[in-house]
Amino acid sequence: MWRLLLFFGVASALSMQCADAQPWPQDTADHATAFTSGRSLDVSSNKVALVIGNADYPQYALPNAARDSRSVAAALRARGFDVLLRTDATASQMRDALVEFRRRLRAGGIGVFYYAGHGLQAGGSTLLTPTHADPNAPAALLATSVDLSDVLSALSIERPHAASVIVLDTCLTQPFSATLVTPRLPSQTLIAYAAAPGEQAEDGARHGVFTGAWLDEMARVPEEPIDLMFAQVVARVSHSTNGLQRPWIASSLTQALPLPAAALALTQDEVLDGTTAYVHSRPSAITRGILPKDSNEQYELTFWDSIKDSNYPGDYEAYLKAYPNGRFAALAKARIERLKASSAGTPGAPPASASHTPPPAPAQTSAPAPAKPPAPAAPPKTVAAPAPAPVSPPVHAGAESKDCAACPAMIELPAGSFTMGNSSDDPSEKPPHHVTIAAPFAIGKYEITVEQWNACADVNGCPKLAPESNSVKNAPARDLSWDDAQAYVKWLSKVTGKTYRLPSEAEWEYADRAGTTTKYWWGDQMRKGMANCKDCGDPYHAEAPEPVGSFAANPNGLFDMNGGVWEWVGDCWHNSYQNAPNDGHVWDTPGCSMRVIRGGSWREGNDYMLTSTRFKYSQSVRQSQDGMRVVKELK
Repeated sequence: MWRLLLFFGVASALSMQCADAQPWPQDTADHATAFTSGRSLDVSSNKVALVIGNADYPQYALPNAARDSRSVAAALRARGFDVLLRTDATASQMRDALVEFRRRLRAGGIGVFYYAGHGLQAGGSTLLTPTHADPNAPAALLATSVDLSDVLSALSIERPHAASVIVLDTCLTQPFSATLVTPRLPSQTLIAYAAAPGEQAEDGARHGVFTGAWLDEMARVPEEPIDLMFAQVVARVSHSTNGLQRPWIASSLTQALPLPAAALALTQDEVLDGTTAYVHSRPSAITRGILPKDSNEQYELTFWDSIKDSNYPGDYEAYLKAYPNGRFAALAKARIERLKASSAGTPGAPPASASHTPPPAPAQTSAPAPAKPPAPAAPPKTVAAPAPAPVSPPVHAGAESKDCAACPAMIELPAGSFTMGNSSDDPSEKPPHHVTIAAPFAIGKYEITVEQWNACADVNGCPKLAPESNSVKNAPARDLSWDDAQAYVKWLSKVTGKTYRLPSEAEWEYADRAGTTTKYWWGDQMRKGMANCKDCGDPYHAEAPEPVGSFAANPNGLFDMNGGVWEWVGDCWHNSYQNAPNDGHVWDTPGCSMRVIRGGSWREGNDYMLTSTRFKYSQSVRQSQDGMRVVKELK
């Protein structure tokens, strides 16, 4: 296994996806040297960094990863970076941070992403593992790890004076393949590997050897182009390990990319934290891979053993993603066909006594994100069935109505009870709890559209929408803050004489579930044509959501509850459902500024489409993936 550091110099490199990869070429002469001109990329404007250090794993803990992240954060702050630091982050916290990272990058300039912790490669994807990752549950490990493509998505946001750097200080264990997978080198890109391909990179006494050398070099030289900086880092690492660890550099840079000089003085503890003490010493035996070396064959057996009794097709699909030609591939395919044939005759209910892969926590994306975005790991893809799975009976939705020509169409829902939440690995969705909706209410058949929003904006009841994000009148209105949504429901209540508001989080989930108890309202597996998301099938356009009503309605007759745009609800964000109200009311807190969004957006993957998925965003901030749906109280 080998630790990897990736440096992406400019925004043009960020359209590359990790899946678009090829084995590293044998002849690397054209890639191994950076031929930079006398020009330099402009890094004098806004500077934002996201630094993540995951150390507290249940197995194979990495104490140095936390120290590495704190020291890197301090060094970047000294150089004028606005730094987001996260340590021991769960998958949802990593995606949350990516969303915020993306939001801050909008002002332009250089963006730096640094990650220290366990990692692996599978199916052409580079995966960063959250602290709750369990190497003994391989299917869950694949599903919950954060994909490097989410980082690329966060950094790909259009911004002035764009330059981007990604640093991954992690072993990329390859338990699923012995084939080295590396990204192609686009223009203006520098890739610095902590060790030569196929070789190990190990921790030092206080820092990872490579990160420690980088920190030492940043402290030694006030401002230095990255290619020259890493030439020095290579020499330091090779010398300190007596040649046992050999960093390797590839570059296509044609312009110098300097890190800004430090503007603040730092103490030894802040930056080096003992770095100089370990240089010239033998590194420890600890490595940053979630799995032990040479475990490919054994790990396949471990993987199969963990799912062999599962009644969920997704677990076998995860195995096939990792081992398309594995020893159990034929059996996995047969089990998938049998389970799907069986589910077709069992409407709306998951198989009994099933062990299954916990769904990954949502993202942003680009941040999420919203980043549960910014930008925020590719879960195992599910195999689409030719037709949607049957679901439980609907909640007997009532009549459709409209209170004015420009008003949204509303669907009446009766009072009722359901189980809210999910017992998966995302702590924000726990504990599942029984909720009783005491009174009937009406909820929007669709998300609020651009045309409906403009009816409010044209009379100055709502702020004008950004034209570049809202040119299609029957598309969902987006780039809306929670405060904007409050302005719309206030205007709608005034013009109709009825009480309109945002749904409570409980009302939203009750409406989406429509009497079902499965992961999605249509069943436990993603199916093409059910939601507007990036891997949910056509129609799909990466630049914008589809018009409302382009996908199937749930049993309540509601469209786009999953996908399209994130939908604001009335509740204040709480980190879990502990002490949540059980009567369906809005769960508010005095002075709250962070609100809940539900349903995912077109930019997220199918793991965000689960009915239980929830995320948070600042109520005053506008984000291009955030929209709304309204509720009307029934007297």
